[in-house]
Amino acid sequence: MDREQAKEIIKDRLEDYLRSKGIDPNPRKSFRCLNPEHEDNNPSMRFDPRRKKVHCFSCGADYDTLDLIGIDYGLQGNDLFLKAYDIFNLSIDSHRPDYQKPPVRKSGQRNQKREQTMEAGNKKPQDLMEFFQRAHDKLMRSPAALEYLHSVRGIDEETVRRFRLGYEENFREGTGGSSWKAIIIPTSKYTYTARNTDTAADKKNRVRKSPGRSVLMKMPGALTGDNPVFVVEGELDALSIAQAGGVAVALGSASNYRKFVDLIKKNGVNVPLIIIALDNDDEGKATTKKIIDGLGDIGGKSKIIEVPDAYSGCKDANELLVKDPDQLRSLINQADMMVAEEKEAEKREYLKTSVADHMDDFRKRIRDSAAAAFYPTGFPSLDDILDGGLYAGLYIIGAISSLGKTTFCLQVCDQIAAAGQDVLIFSLEMARDELIAKSISRITYNTALYNFGTSAAAKTTRGIMTGSRWQNYGKDELELLDVSMDEYSGYAGHLFIYEGVGNIGVRQIREIVERHIRVTGVRPVVMIDYLQIIAPYDPRATDKQNMDKAVLELKRLSRDDNIPIIGISSFNRENYMNPVSMSSFKESGAVEYSSDVLIGLQYAGMDYQKEDKNDKDRVKRIRELIDNNISLGKAGRPQKIQLKVLKNRNGSKGGAFLEYVSMFNC
Repeated sequence: MDREQAKEIIKDRLEDYLRSKGIDPNPRKSFRCLNPEHEDNNPSMRFDPRRKKVHCFSCGADYDTLDLIGIDYGLQGNDLFLKAYDIFNLSIDSHRPDYQKPPVRKSGQRNQKREQTMEAGNKKPQDLMEFFQRAHDKLMRSPAALEYLHSVRGIDEETVRRFRLGYEENFREGTGGSSWKAIIIPTSKYTYTARNTDTAADKKNRVRKSPGRSVLMKMPGALTGDNPVFVVEGELDALSIAQAGGVAVALGSASNYRKFVDLIKKNGVNVPLIIIALDNDDEGKATTKKIIDGLGDIGGKSKIIEVPDAYSGCKDANELLVKDPDQLRSLINQADMMVAEEKEAEKREYLKTSVADHMDDFRKRIRDSAAAAFYPTGFPSLDDILDGGLYAGLYIIGAISSLGKTTFCLQVCDQIAAAGQDVLIFSLEMARDELIAKSISRITYNTALYNFGTSAAAKTTRGIMTGSRWQNYGKDELELLDVSMDEYSGYAGHLFIYEGVGNIGVRQIREIVERHIRVTGVRPVVMIDYLQIIAPYDPRATDKQNMDKAVLELKRLSRDDNIPIIGISSFNRENYMNPVSMSSFKESGAVEYSSDVLIGLQYAGMDYQKEDKNDKDRVKRIRELIDNNISLGKAGRPQKIQLKVLKNRNGSKGGAFLEYVSMFNC
C-alpha cells in the first residue's frame, strides 16, 4: 500500500475515529464543534458521510480525519501521517523506511520519561485539561517558579490561581531536544504558551506554542462585556493588564493581528472601547496601524483607539507592571473613566428624547403658530374643510385617469401663487408649456363668462398652443388671449415649473426645494404630478417599495422644511367602477398611512344608489356615467365632480365632501 492509498483509507475511517472520541456520527445529530478556537455552546457540527468530513454550521470549520488527528495530537506533515498509520494499524512500504513502532510494553511497565516530560502535542483534548491541572499543581509546589513570576514578571499568586498558570520543569516540546523550566499559560481549553524561565535564554528559546496551534488569548468578557478591552501582544502582557484591574486580548504574536481582525469582523463586538496597546517598538506600531486599517468602521457601539506610548517608555504592559504597577493601574483607570464618560454622555443625549426636554420647543411652536403660514386654496368650501387652507404636511389627491386631477391641482397652485405665495410644480408627465396653456385656458373661460356672459370665445389648451389657429381668431378672441396672458403673467413670478420624464426623484425634489428656500428665503408650496412616475429610489426594488419610499421621503421633507406638499396619485384600475375610498389607494404604496390629508375625486353619482339592484346593474350605470362625462368634456361642457376628504389630520372635517364643476370656477 502506498501513501495515497493509505490517505484514502484514513479518510474513509472518519466515522470510526469519531466513535473513538465518544461522538455519535449520525449525520442528523449535531455535536460540539471540534475547532479548538470555537467555544461551541450550542452543538453545531455534523458528520457528512458523502464528503467524508465534519462541518460546523456556526464557525465554518470543515475537517477530514487527518485534520482531526492533527488537532488532537498537535501534529502536521510527515509526523501527522505516521500517527494516523499507527491509529488505524496501516503498513506503508514507502515514505517511512526508518520508522519503527514503539516496543510493546509489558503489563505494569511505566514510561518515566513520558510522565516527566510534557508532550502535550501527543495528547487528546480531554487529556490536556488533566495536564493543565497537574502543571498548575506543580507551580503551586515550586517556590522557585513562583518567585520567577513574582520577581521577574510581577505576577502575583492571585493571578496565578485565577488563570490556572502551570509549571513544567522538563519541557521539551519543540525545543530541539533542550530541556526548559517553563511556565505554562493556558490560552484556551486545548492550547497553551510555554515561557522559558531562563532569563539568559536568547530570543529564539523564550516561547513555544502548542504544536501547530497559535490562538488568541481571550479573557472572560473580553468581547462581550461592558469594560474597555486592551489588545496586547504577549500573554504575560494580558495577565499584567488583568492583574491591574483590566480586561485584555493577547495576540500571542504581532503576526497574529489578522486573526484578531477576522474575529471581530466575523463575530462583531459589543464592548464600549477597544484600546490597541501593542509593544512600544517599531513592529508594534506597524501592527497597530494594520489592525486599525483592517477593522475600519466596525459600527455598533464600539470605539477603537490607539494609545501612543501607553506604557510610559516601557516596552510592554508586563515591563510596566514590574517597574511601576501604579502607572499601569492608572492606565486602566483612565480607560474606565473614558467608558464612564461615554456612558454618561450617551445617557444625557438619550434623556433629551423625553417629552420634558421638548417642552420649551413645544411652547415656542405654539407662539409661532399665532403667525403660522397656511395657504388658502381659493375654493372657500374646501378651505373650510381644511381649516383655512393648506398647512405644512403631505396632501395626496387621487382620481381615476383623465378625470381632471392635474387641472384641479393646477388651479389650486395658480390661486395660491396669485395670492403672492411661491409654488414649485414638478411636472413628471406634462411639459411646462402645456401646464401654462392649461392655466391660460381656464382664465379665458372665466374672463369670457364675466365680460361676454358666454364662454364661446374661451380657448382650449390645444387652441392656445397651436399657433396656426391664431390667424383665424377674431379680434375679441385675440384680445381675450392677451388679457388672459397678462393676468397669468401677473402671478407667474411665483410659479416655478420643473419638467421631467422619469428623471426626477425625491432626492432631486428635496435639493430643488431647499435651494429655493436658501436662495429666496421663502418656503414654497410644492405640487408633484404625479407620484407613480417619480424616479425610483432604488432600481432594484419593486414599484410598490419605491412608491412607499417616495411617499415617506416626501412626508419627511414636508416636516423638515415645514411646507405643504401636494402629491397627485392615480387610482388602481380595480377601483375605477367603485366609489372613492381608502381602498382606491391600496396599490399606490403607503399614501393612505403617511399622508396628512387624503382626498379623492370622482364623478358625481359614483356612490352607491338605491336603484342599484345588483353589482351588474351598478357597474352598467357607472360605465354609462363615466362615458357621459367623457362626452361632456370633449364637447367643452362642465362636468360635476365630487371631492371627498377621506383623511384629515390638519382639520376636523375628515369624511366631508363637496361638489364643483370641472371648470373649477366655483
